[in-house]
Amino acid sequence: MTIKQQPKESMHAVKSLSDPGVSQGARRATEDAPGSAAQDARPGAHSEVVVHARRRKFSNADKRRILEAADRCTKPGEVGALMRREGVYSSSLSTWRRQRETADLAALAPQKRGPKVDPNRAETLHIAQLTRERDSLKSRLDKALLVIDVQKKLSALLGSPIDSTDSL
Repeated sequence: MTIKQQPKESMHAVKSLSDPGVSQGARRATEDAPGSAAQDARPGAHSEVVVHARRRKFSNADKRRILEAADRCTKPGEVGALMRREGVYSSSLSTWRRQRETADLAALAPQKRGPKVDPNRAETLHIAQLTRERDSLKSRLDKALLVIDVQKKLSALLGSPIDSTDSL
């Protein structure tokens, strides 16, 4: 990177200008100067707060590349500089190293957040369906037994008892 050096005469000429922005500091002078870059017209453009935060996602290739670069770092502070440059936290490096050591390459893929999918989902759904059917049949059986008891009592009142050996 090269820095252009101006002759001292031109630097003194800039200071002697009667521009009020020059006397208030270099930063103010460049912001308010008539020839300065166009201002960003977006709302919140000068804000330090990110409007919509997004979760960082690293591809498998990026994870491997960052891990290899971290493994090549030997001097103090190199790993920290690498992490700042790549935008990675040390906990991410630790997790990726652990996953790499266990040879679980599938774990390097982004994980879906939220409740985990049950591998026995079909079996669980089938059990739930059978349980509902059983409860429904049990309810129907209770109603049928109640009707049979009422019929027995009615026939006893009318004088023609029903044999209990014929039922069921």
